[in-house]
This record gives sequence, C-alpha cells and structure tokens, in this order.
Amino acid sequence: MFFIVSKILSFLLTPISWIIVLFIISIIVHSKPTKKKIRTVCIILLLLFSNPYLHKQTVLWWQAKPITLAPNNHYSAGILLGGIIFFDKNNVGYFDNAADRFIQAEKLYHQGFIEKIIVTGGSSAIFHKEPKEADFLQHELLASGVAEKDILIDNTARNTFENAVNTKKIIDSLHLKEPFILISSATHIPRATKVFEKEKIKVIPFPCDYDIINTPFSFQADLLPDLGLLSNWQTIIKEIIGTKVYELSGKA
Repeated sequence: MFFIVSKILSFLLTPISWIIVLFIISIIVHSKPTKKKIRTVCIILLLLFSNPYLHKQTVLWWQAKPITLAPNNHYSAGILLGGIIFFDKNNVGYFDNAADRFIQAEKLYHQGFIEKIIVTGGSSAIFHKEPKEADFLQHELLASGVAEKDILIDNTARNTFENAVNTKKIIDSLHLKEPFILISSATHIPRATKVFEKEKIKVIPFPCDYDIINTPFSFQADLLPDLGLLSNWQTIIKEIIGTKVYELSGKA
C-alpha cells in the first residue's frame, strides 16, 4: 500500500499536474470571477515554476555536497541504489540520466575504495511486468570487470525503504564490516541516508548524478522562463516531501 500511495503522490507532486487540474476546474466552474481567479493562479504557478533561478537555488539548498574519500580508506562494500534503468516494451534495458550512480560505483570498486558492491533495486512498475533492475545492473557490472563474487544483489526492493531493509539482511547475513559507502543521486542521498540509518546501517553518503551545479549567474540561463522545468520540479519536491513523509511514518 505504501508503495502504491508513493507512486500516486509522485504524480500529484508535479507543478504541471497542479496547473492542468486547476485549468480543468476553471473550465468546469460556471462563475466567471472564479474562472478568472483560478486562471490567474495558473499563470502565477506557470511563471513561478518555470523560473530557472528559483529551481536552481532550491536544488542547491537541498542536494548533498560532493565528498572526496581519503586515498588510504577502504570499505567492505558500497551500496548502489537502483532507479537508474528503464526498459522498453521488449524488456530491453537502458541507463537513464542517473547512470552516474553506476559509473561512480564501479570507479570506487576499481580504485580499491570498496571490496564489494551491493546492488539493490527490483521493479517499480505497477501495471505491467518488467525485468529486475538489480539483475540488469549485475550483468553490466560483470561486463565492466567487477568480479562476480564481489556483486551482491537484492532484486526485490521497490523503494528506498525496501532498499534499506533488504540491504540490512544482506550485510547481517555476511557479517560485513561497517561503515558502507551509500551511492545515490545528490538530491536523493539526504532521504536515503536517513532511511538507512533508521535501519541501523552506518553509511557514508556518496552523492553523485548532479543535475544542478553552482554556476555563475547568467541572465539568460537564470531568469528567462523555461517550461521544461515544470516537470523537473517533481524530483526535488518528491525528495523534500518524501523525506517528511518517511519521518512521520517512522521510516526515516
């Protein structure tokens, strides 16, 4: 139930959804003053959430800062969180824009920072069956030169909470030594860290996959409206509200 509710909320937390719903309501209502007020709100929301500077500053405020591991530090395992693969109608897998998680995990392994990679991620599909993400990632890690014995997979987790619960079972069963390197996107790592620590897993957050970096101010890039941001806001809003929901439900 928590998984299904989270999927519904993900859709509702998109500014473009708010604008569409409000516009539809403005068509349905009969009162002309009410129509005008609702459409004014639509315009305000459109201008607000298409503003690049506001989006940039919000993401910079939330996302984790980059870290550098000391050259002589070594860890028993890195935890690679899924959510970086999508499948077509023929169940052929492709990396999405968050593929930097995979790149950083294999780099940490090949550079000797981590001895093993725990891959956690199943399928988040609700209405159709698709391959397990961890199985796909295991195949890709093998192809990149990671030894099979050093890949541990959980292919059933559907969200961050299940990632943590299932990872806990793996590390406890193998008696792996803490702390672990937690590898995820910069905007997701604050929530993921809280969830894993709630499950009593000591982690060192390793943020990657930066959508926004602190670039110099530019009139064109920071002030001119960008309608594409209407969908981009979903990621940061989902993480901020998702963290609070996880905290209130005792999962973080």
